[in-house]
Amino acid sequence: MQKRKLGNGGLEVSALGLGCMGMSFSYGVAHDETAMIHLMHKAVDLGVTFFDTAEVYGPFTNESLVGKALSPIREKVVIATKFGFNCVPGAKPGVLPLNSRPEHIKQVADESLERLKIDYIDLYYQHRVDPDVPIEEVAGAVKDLIAAGKVKHFGLSEAGAQTIRRAHAVQPVAALQSEYSLWWRKPEQEILPVLEELGIGLVPYSPLGKGFLTGKMDAKTKFGQNDFRSQLPRFQAEAMQANQAFIDLLNGVAAKHKATPAQIALAWILAQKPWMVPIPGTTKVSRLEENLGALKVELSAEDLREIDQASASIPVEGNRYPEHLEQMTGR
Repeated sequence: MQKRKLGNGGLEVSALGLGCMGMSFSYGVAHDETAMIHLMHKAVDLGVTFFDTAEVYGPFTNESLVGKALSPIREKVVIATKFGFNCVPGAKPGVLPLNSRPEHIKQVADESLERLKIDYIDLYYQHRVDPDVPIEEVAGAVKDLIAAGKVKHFGLSEAGAQTIRRAHAVQPVAALQSEYSLWWRKPEQEILPVLEELGIGLVPYSPLGKGFLTGKMDAKTKFGQNDFRSQLPRFQAEAMQANQAFIDLLNGVAAKHKATPAQIALAWILAQKPWMVPIPGTTKVSRLEENLGALKVELSAEDLREIDQASASIPVEGNRYPEHLEQMTGR
């Protein structure tokens, strides 16, 4: 398995990680615990070392699942989790209030450690920037946790450029987690230059466009009420029909490489910068194996030019989030 470094603090992880959210949250019903533990163990067997969860996934149930699966093999894995909400059991996504007060961060860090059944968190992200708490105080709280040995590295998620700079000045930021893929390239405008300047890694979530870039969806695809994609503008039938042009593009490149659209979408991210580590999520071993196959796809400079030129001429239809969720990003 290829390895990559996130940030300048020595955090080394597998070139592809595994996003664990969908195993118990957001994409419909929670999946069978035994099957998901098997999936995570299979990922480790295949060389994956980087696993992503958060207290809000469930809430709480995903951290507990990850803890059951990975705490017995702690020495083989890097575990990332997140803080930043007032979590209550059974709450629906998008309705929980933000809370990044320093005393709250320290409290929930202990609670996450207990659920994960580990002694320290490898990478601890602020899940969303809290406008009511100066980022310097947030970074200071995580710095205290690092000094106490409870956290190894500090991360931010969906933060704006100036917030990243201010946080990094207090406690070096190892990684920023943000959505980034062929159909969400906004981070290229301001965020990626700041990350490169400061030596911060990028962990793209939804690198397969929440499943769309796999090529397995079209305008006829229906999502259950518990699947949060049913609420997203980009996943409404008309938008999905218009956005099929991205799949056509990926299929064309995939045919040349005897690969799948998902593998090309991941290989494209991997080819952008050596400090990017995508974390595609899945609940199926076959998809895990397919995603890892992206590491064997070598896109040429000509391929990358073709993808850039073609994608630049495709307008993306539909916002990625409803307005109330989009307002929580880029602060």
